[in-house]
Amino acid sequence: MPGIDECLLEAMRLPGARGAALVDWTSGLALGTVGEAPGGDHETTAAEAAELARMAAEHGAFALRGDGADDGRPPVEDMIVSNRDSYHLLRFLDTSFDSSVFLHLWLGREDGNLALARIRLGEMAARLVLG
Repeated sequence: MPGIDECLLEAMRLPGARGAALVDWTSGLALGTVGEAPGGDHETTAAEAAELARMAAEHGAFALRGDGADDGRPPVEDMIVSNRDSYHLLRFLDTSFDSSVFLHLWLGREDGNLALARIRLGEMAARLVLG
């Protein structure tokens, strides 16, 4: 079971990976970073990505359909934001505490494989040990 550093290094081995971070979406703080950051600053990127994640996690438009049970986990599994030259993949983690962290992978569009990255990030998130 990998820790934060091992998980982020594994994410950087994905084709097209430019940078990765583990972010707390309630505070906007990066708990770990590796590689480049969009705009050159990991802390600013973490804070901005956290705003986006918080919006998706806390608003009912993205809630699960069904019984409406709240188990403390965000209603979304992951988010994909694309621009002309890259993808940003945010993968929410289930944790033993309050599940307020996500993995953020910045992936080059030209040489990255979004489908593969989404699958592998989900596998990494399931194995990641926090604490």
